[in-house]
Amino acid sequence: MPINYSRRLTGRSRSAKSNRHLGVTLAFVAGATNAGAFLAVQQYTSHMTGIVSSMADNVALGRFDLVLAGLGGLLSFIAGAACTAIMINFSRRQRLHSVYAMPLLLEAMLLLCFGLLGARLSAIEGFFVPMTIMLLCFIMGLQNAVVTKMSNSVIRTTHITGMVTDIGIELGKLAYWNSHKHDAVQAVRADRDRLVLLSLLTLSFFAGGLFGAFGFKHIGYSLTVPLALALVLLASIPALDDLRIFARRLLRP
Repeated sequence: MPINYSRRLTGRSRSAKSNRHLGVTLAFVAGATNAGAFLAVQQYTSHMTGIVSSMADNVALGRFDLVLAGLGGLLSFIAGAACTAIMINFSRRQRLHSVYAMPLLLEAMLLLCFGLLGARLSAIEGFFVPMTIMLLCFIMGLQNAVVTKMSNSVIRTTHITGMVTDIGIELGKLAYWNSHKHDAVQAVRADRDRLVLLSLLTLSFFAGGLFGAFGFKHIGYSLTVPLALALVLLASIPALDDLRIFARRLLRP
């Protein structure tokens, strides 16, 4: 991967193009992780809507053990997003090049932990829920917050419900017929660029899901290793830039 492309993709300086490219890439990673996680632990770990709904159902059914299990996943997702916010805000104040790269490197490390220790982690109970579920929910919260902060909430990589809703809205605008009888009223216009972006994000998540499902079926937990390596390739250059600057400061007389 060209060094300058990696620097543009995950570095401090942002553009609409780099945000789109990184968003589509991370949507693929999220889809693969989510699908692989379902085969591993029989639960989607990016789907907080489903987790909160199941918590409400289980309260009504008196299954409070499952309520606490859902709460463990929810709190892990929130903790992941909070961790990203802390890392990004610290990096911004320090004017680091790796503002967005550092959370992605952490995600890569956690994916490797899941891939190498996943079978053992599934036997360890965390907050009323297996550690694998807590770890994956944390990873999903971490990643979703990276793209949300990076794009000022324009792009999300795990929230497919919101993306599909926005696709429907833009298609409705595209199909709307503007009557000439109301020339004084602003015409309804679809944001075609946004429609294309949302469609690419959704397709990328789906493609990642296929990759994750087939990959986990055939190679198991090791599927996360290529995903983690891809994240390292994306994020390593800005981090190395910061290390080089830090080394120069240390060696300066």
